[in-house]
Amino acid sequence: MTKKQRREAGARRQQQARQRLRPPPPLQARDERSVSCTTFNILAPIYKRMDSENGRESQNRANWFSRNEKIIDRLLGDRSSIICLQVWLGNDELVNMYEKRLGDANYRLFKLARTNNRGDGLLTAVHRNYFCVLNHRELLFNDFGDRVAQLLHVESAIPFLQNRSSSYVQQQSLIVNTHLVFPHDHSLSIVRLKQVYKILQYIEAYQEEHKLGPMPIILCGDWNGSKRGQVYKFLRSQGFVSSYDTAHQYSDSEEDAHKWVSHRNHRGNICGVDFIWLLNPDKCRKPLKTSWNEAVFGIMKYLLLQVASLPEENAFALLKADSSDDRITYSSFCQALCQLGMVHPDRVNSEEMEDLWSEVDHDGNGAVDYKEFQRCIWSPKCYNQEEEDDTEIDVAEGSIVTFEPNDETFGFTVKEAVLFPPEVEKGMWPENYSLSDHAPLTVVFSPVRMPCSPRTPQHP
Repeated sequence: MTKKQRREAGARRQQQARQRLRPPPPLQARDERSVSCTTFNILAPIYKRMDSENGRESQNRANWFSRNEKIIDRLLGDRSSIICLQVWLGNDELVNMYEKRLGDANYRLFKLARTNNRGDGLLTAVHRNYFCVLNHRELLFNDFGDRVAQLLHVESAIPFLQNRSSSYVQQQSLIVNTHLVFPHDHSLSIVRLKQVYKILQYIEAYQEEHKLGPMPIILCGDWNGSKRGQVYKFLRSQGFVSSYDTAHQYSDSEEDAHKWVSHRNHRGNICGVDFIWLLNPDKCRKPLKTSWNEAVFGIMKYLLLQVASLPEENAFALLKADSSDDRITYSSFCQALCQLGMVHPDRVNSEEMEDLWSEVDHDGNGAVDYKEFQRCIWSPKCYNQEEEDDTEIDVAEGSIVTFEPNDETFGFTVKEAVLFPPEVEKGMWPENYSLSDHAPLTVVFSPVRMPCSPRTPQHP
């Protein structure tokens, strides 16, 4: 190496060191305490179809290398505090590219491949200027889709002044990155729901194991389902809000369900499937199992009504099978779930089936009549998060949970949320967009002091 080359190499190292120490530039103007989060399915080259010869991009290094260089350029330009990617991990050169460039930009990286050597997986990058990673856990669903999730327990690098005690505190948060199974057919809706249920169960177990106080929870990833699905409704019933919809003041209504898109799938359909969910510690949450049961009944009704094309009376007849006294028995209920493709360890297992039956057979007499069928399965009174009161909410029959005004913690407000390219924010997919078949979503959060919500019992 010549003297000139050594000088240039030294200058590059110094520049990189200065960049690592320099705070990342903001997405847009924001205060110094704000943090940002990006989720992006970069479309693994093993799945990206080429226009010619019906091959895959993984067979053409020049193509996937160039495309991923542009993706990293964009990520570094946004400089999010946390980057959650759904990525190709089966190629060392591509993985090294992300590790090198994001690592040089002062990110700490965590990788998790799907089980059974599927080739793709998850990569989460945390910027050291904004967060310290206290713990990292890997969730292996071990289901037929070989899906996985990452859980990161982080703490803000910048302490916040807590006015009451005039002391500084560092906000802690839980971050999840995941990629749910694609709904190739209607039966997989229950699998996606089960995967989210496992994530929330794991979060509860982690919080209990480490005796954690109230803190915000952020769920990122490709959820492979839209605002119209049961996964969306399930998370809403647990107090989570879609950060993008919150920023743009979109409701859960059918009218607002198509205002934006984030994915054009291999069938050519465009839909919004990439979410950054936020659960603040001031949100009251109904028992997780209750939300799960309601969501399963929602899928059950959808399969009966939309897929099997059964009106209400015929759906009841299917569930009661050959019962002579016009009532649904536990045996016929289980048989109907099997017919609908909902019974499997990856879907509804035997223990959960008993819980569902207990929910339907409300009076415990061992049979369900037409009125009980209507009330619990066909026309249930679903929990509506938008109807909740700021001070109290009915989370279980005969049980009211109220906030204690003196218990405070830090949560997040959604300041801004942006999808790229801009056309997808208007529900359109531009033909000249080539980074991926997904749009990156970036959300800016600002910490705010808020009251704590007591946790609701799991068995009311």
